[in-house]
Amino acid sequence: MDIDLLLALIAVAAAAVAVFLALRGRGSAGESELAGRLTQLAEQQALAQSQLAERLQAQERALTKAIEERLAHVSRRVGESLTKQATDTANTMGDLKAHLAVIGKAQENISKLSKDVVDLQEVLSNKQARGAFGEIQLEDQVRNALPPSAYDFQVTLSSGSRVDCLLKLPNPPGSIAIDAKFPLEGYHALRKAEDDASRTAARRAFATDVMKHVNDIAERYIIAGETAESALMFLPSEAVYAELHAELGEVVEKSYRARVYIVSPTTLMATLNTIRAILKDAQMREQAGLIQKEVRLMADDVGRLDDRVEKLQRHFGQVDDDIRQIRISTDKVTKRANRIDEVEIEEIEEDPVAPPKLTAIDGDGE
Repeated sequence: MDIDLLLALIAVAAAAVAVFLALRGRGSAGESELAGRLTQLAEQQALAQSQLAERLQAQERALTKAIEERLAHVSRRVGESLTKQATDTANTMGDLKAHLAVIGKAQENISKLSKDVVDLQEVLSNKQARGAFGEIQLEDQVRNALPPSAYDFQVTLSSGSRVDCLLKLPNPPGSIAIDAKFPLEGYHALRKAEDDASRTAARRAFATDVMKHVNDIAERYIIAGETAESALMFLPSEAVYAELHAELGEVVEKSYRARVYIVSPTTLMATLNTIRAILKDAQMREQAGLIQKEVRLMADDVGRLDDRVEKLQRHFGQVDDDIRQIRISTDKVTKRANRIDEVEIEEIEEDPVAPPKLTAIDGDGE
């Protein structure tokens, strides 16, 4: 409400009351004047009320418009905020779904890995399956490192023993036997030992298992005249190989003296690369021998070609002499033709029947 109009109405009302009280004691004349004044005041009050109503309506309209604009702005801001929040929520849900998919895939891989670990534990817990595992790993490494002509698997030697792999190298050193062994029980016992006594016993048992394998390989797969003077024992576990060298250095030394060299997957790969270089060098020497042989044969061919060129040169010399003789004969024939052409025929008047006389020209007698 407008404060000025309100004060004006209050002032008019106060004036009306004052006039009413002043004229009330003056009798009928006062009443008439009071009535006139009241009418005037009523008109003024009605005019003021009308103006107040108009101003109130104008203010109400302005307030309504301002409220509507404010509400529209707030609605627009709220709509934009809700749209942005909906977009952000959708993006977040999409990212969340993608992350959940990745987590699900990782969970599947973890489950598969767990199953593979369990299967591997089952394989390693069985001696026969463990031996087959070592043989397969050995075959994979050899196949990946060497050409097919450089190895054979499950070869039976002249002693009747069958070796897992035989590397065919030229002499020296000759064919090298590789046998896969996996002494896992002794390794686990050594790793699980909790005190010095049990650790010493486990170390001794582990050394005994390894030396048994070393001695078997030395006896079965090192054959004079058939294989090289040494053999390889393949341990398909880097952990077992490292533990062996860390805890049982004396066993490693004994294996060297027995000419059995223990290798892990890493050291076997390095050994196979060295063998591949040896095979390549031997092949190059063989090819060099073939080249030398071909060069000698080519030298013999060049010698024969030289003899034939010499004979051809002699023939060319004879032909040249024959051509020279022919040229001499043709020159003589030409000279005789010219002489014949220069012969003067004498006119014989007395005896026209007599043959003409020819003037002879000295020749060369040939």
